[in-house]
Amino acid sequence: MSEDPLLPYTLRLADTALINGHRLSEWCGHAPVLEEELALANLALDLIGQARALYAYAAEVEGKGRDEDALAYLRDVASYRNLLMVERPNGDFGQTIMRQFLLSAFMHPFWEATASSRDSTLSAIAAKAVKEAAYHLRHCGEWTVRLGDGTQESHRRMEEALEEEWPYTGELFETDEIECNLVAAGVAVDPASLKERFDATVDRVLTAATLARPRDGWMQTGGRQGRHSEHLGHVLAELQYLQRAYPGATW
Repeated sequence: MSEDPLLPYTLRLADTALINGHRLSEWCGHAPVLEEELALANLALDLIGQARALYAYAAEVEGKGRDEDALAYLRDVASYRNLLMVERPNGDFGQTIMRQFLLSAFMHPFWEATASSRDSTLSAIAAKAVKEAAYHLRHCGEWTVRLGDGTQESHRRMEEALEEEWPYTGELFETDEIECNLVAAGVAVDPASLKERFDATVDRVLTAATLARPRDGWMQTGGRQGRHSEHLGHVLAELQYLQRAYPGATW
């Protein structure tokens, strides 16, 4: 690994986008309605596209001859730096929507701020990603309201989904030395600066959805340091199977 802090920072973003995109892709053939089947597939494609751009840049920063495919398919669980939230199983449709809403409430202002990064490549990636994140936030926010303020059953399920996903939101705002150095250099975004917008978005949507925001308490952590749940291993076994079974295979 390069000593350049930009490498682990970029991999954190890429890994989160890839694993989240893969999880959303699992809804193909299983979504409750055809329109949502297409919508979730489009969200997944957006995220995988972001992951490709970020991995390509990470490979360039590393400078060791690896490409985006090597970084996505030929790394083991412990080297992944994605948020714990995205590796969790999808659960029912409401849980997936809640997870994506909470993540998008952070990622939209994150990409918006990253578009002003002094790093021209990250800035260019962010300029495209912010438009996609705006759609993700709108789409999942509308579904959160529709289900939360819907039937007694849908409201109950969204309450449960919110309680399950909330302890993973604390990791969104964590910082370490790597991130702090890049923030000081004008390359990265200080997640603390996004907390007010995140809170305002979450409060607005949850109020419309007649859902009570959980109290902040103990939060899950570890994904950005390579400490993952057992779920990530299962995700990677499926995601990486073809490349591992047939190294260097081409279509």
